[in-house]
Amino acid sequence: MHRSRTWRYLPWMMVFLWVPSVSQVVAPAEIKDPELRSLQSEYMDELRALGVEISNISFEYPFYFCRKLDIDEQQQKNTDQRSIRFDQYHGKTVLAVTGNYYAAYNAQRMDKDQRARTTFLRVVQPMLNLAVPKFRDNENVQGYAFEVSHHILGQVMGVSVERPENLMVFLPQDVALKLVTGTDDTSRQAALLRGEIFLNAEPVTIWLEGDGPRLADATPPPDGPAENALPNQGATGSGGHKTDVFPKRTRPVDDPRPQPPARDTSPAALASLQETNSQLLSTLVKELDPQVHFVSYTAPSFVAFRQGIYLELSFNTVVTEAGTNSRYKLAALAFDEHISHVIRPVLGYFKEDPKKSLDFDGIGFSTTIHAGGKSQPESSEAVEFFFPFSALRCYEKYDCTGQQLIDSGTVLINGERVGLDLQVAEGSAR
Repeated sequence: MHRSRTWRYLPWMMVFLWVPSVSQVVAPAEIKDPELRSLQSEYMDELRALGVEISNISFEYPFYFCRKLDIDEQQQKNTDQRSIRFDQYHGKTVLAVTGNYYAAYNAQRMDKDQRARTTFLRVVQPMLNLAVPKFRDNENVQGYAFEVSHHILGQVMGVSVERPENLMVFLPQDVALKLVTGTDDTSRQAALLRGEIFLNAEPVTIWLEGDGPRLADATPPPDGPAENALPNQGATGSGGHKTDVFPKRTRPVDDPRPQPPARDTSPAALASLQETNSQLLSTLVKELDPQVHFVSYTAPSFVAFRQGIYLELSFNTVVTEAGTNSRYKLAALAFDEHISHVIRPVLGYFKEDPKKSLDFDGIGFSTTIHAGGKSQPESSEAVEFFFPFSALRCYEKYDCTGQQLIDSGTVLINGERVGLDLQVAEGSAR
């Protein structure tokens, strides 16, 4: 009698054990597109296996599969937790995964690029490492799309509040493969730059190195940048639904980067660096001056800038296009017509050596722009471009565009920091 009762309940026990292994995968019947539904059915075993493997990842903070983003963790526990599916992105068939990651980043300590990078490395990258080997040779899968919600802690009128933020990552199949199988950071970074990454629908750049261009220079002011101001209203998730500003409930995340030793930017340190490199700098000026137009009365020198040391080179730039009163357009033209052509020759004097790092952080290109025309007097603008070496190397190898280089550095016009969009600035009305 006892034995028969056990066998009678065994099927229910098997169902109970089976449910967790498929609870992450969307049922084919729920997919409206016939081709995608067919793929979902054909590769159900692979999707189930992927779901189990991702569930076994030890994420630092709770992660739940879900097609609905930006929901409270308690509500999430009782919500449908199936999100692994085939979908369409820009006409490409992709393996899509969406979910909620219950970590909360301090907006005063981490800017948007740092937050995007942290969620990418801690959540998206581990899932990508599991997904790509399963579908790398599948001609039906043309890419991978991940959308993950995390949270931001900040203050509004002195009151601590929290809001959601959504990271969306799209990687074509060949890009994802290079990112997962790449053997060095340079090739992996080059691959990642070919993907599309958005934070709350705004494009962002993720740098894999801990001292990547944006991360190295990101120092939010004490009151926090405008992008980190938390609206006292609901936020709209990817599904179009509106959520309230959540009470504090997720666990705060400290800045994940190990803090490097502070760079010695004292006058003595700068003088020592100047003396050590004096011969090299003299050679650089002598050989490149006919090409780059150095300012004769200002020698290359090492300066302290934003907790780092930069080699500042001073130039004169003559802008051929006259008739513009936009300093942004002049700065953009100076970069495209002059500075961009200087970068690679200058970097040739500072060879990349994996065994030895340089004793300074980057190069500042300081130029006085001279512009004018027949109908207007000559005017000038002082523009400075400070670029960290990681961004310069990326640009040098043609892995980054000029705009990405600018976005990764700091631009000053007449001593004031500005944002510079080359396409917008140069396309402005004359």
